[in-house]
Amino acid sequence: MPLLFRPEVQKLATLTGHHDCVYALTGSAQETVVYSAGSDGFVVAWDSAAPEQDGELVARVENSVYALRYLPKRQLLLIGHNFQGLQVIDRPAKKLVHATALPPVAIFDIAYSEARQRIYVAMADGTLAVLHGEDFRLLQLLRLSEKSLRCLALHEQRGELAVGGSDTLIRVLDAATLTVKYTLEGSTNSVFTATYSPDGTYLLTAGRDAHLRIWDVQQGYREQQSIIAHLFAINHVAYSPDGQFFATCSMDKSIKLWEAESFRLLRVLDKARHAGHGTSVNKLFWSGPRKRLVSCSDDRSLAVWELHVAPNAL
Repeated sequence: MPLLFRPEVQKLATLTGHHDCVYALTGSAQETVVYSAGSDGFVVAWDSAAPEQDGELVARVENSVYALRYLPKRQLLLIGHNFQGLQVIDRPAKKLVHATALPPVAIFDIAYSEARQRIYVAMADGTLAVLHGEDFRLLQLLRLSEKSLRCLALHEQRGELAVGGSDTLIRVLDAATLTVKYTLEGSTNSVFTATYSPDGTYLLTAGRDAHLRIWDVQQGYREQQSIIAHLFAINHVAYSPDGQFFATCSMDKSIKLWEAESFRLLRVLDKARHAGHGTSVNKLFWSGPRKRLVSCSDDRSLAVWELHVAPNAL
């Protein structure tokens, strides 16, 4: 049933320390630590449960970082180091344990399949790199497009990998064989973000054309709905771990909170109404067991938001 309420959203903190635009966030939905990175090459750990504390510098690399992926069971942090390849940090030991050279281009996204022990890397030259999940050796380089691959989404149960790119297409691959099973058309510009709903029913995609597109997975990825969700490019879409909400963020400087079941807009978080970000909001991450949302921006900061949901509304 659709919700009959709008949760309140409170901004808990602004996290500062980066020296340039912040592009990447990762962590575990069961933990409160969130990792960020961006143009300054700093990779920083923050505790969303104690946002008053300073961040911890985890790594410093030479070039920008657009992509991070944390593997909580192994306590490894994967860094997509632009023009240098994939680097792996052992978090407890706080040291570099692997480095895999890749073609010298930007890395836009990283996905990890625990079931298949594979790491997928989306690259700016249109190449999908596939690495072994255990030892991080390079297994395959697959050229999918003449333009950048911008985002990845993995459906473990179906064994499918959705790849969105600057050529406007979303290709759904067999995660094992890498053959293209579906090609989703409809976007009119670069696709920047893709995510499956936690129950695997829908694939949500968005990008430069500011439309949020909802694809019905069970119906062969039929486009169910297209929503003009923001004024400018949508940079990221992220579901809450319980699947009750999802959030979008945009170059229009806003974050929007949506009800997952009905796709109804619930809240707009921006500078005027909630002391939000002053420039493009680039990435979102739902952190820890509480309903906390972390955002990052071109304004060099992160923000921690908390949802207040009435107990009788759950």
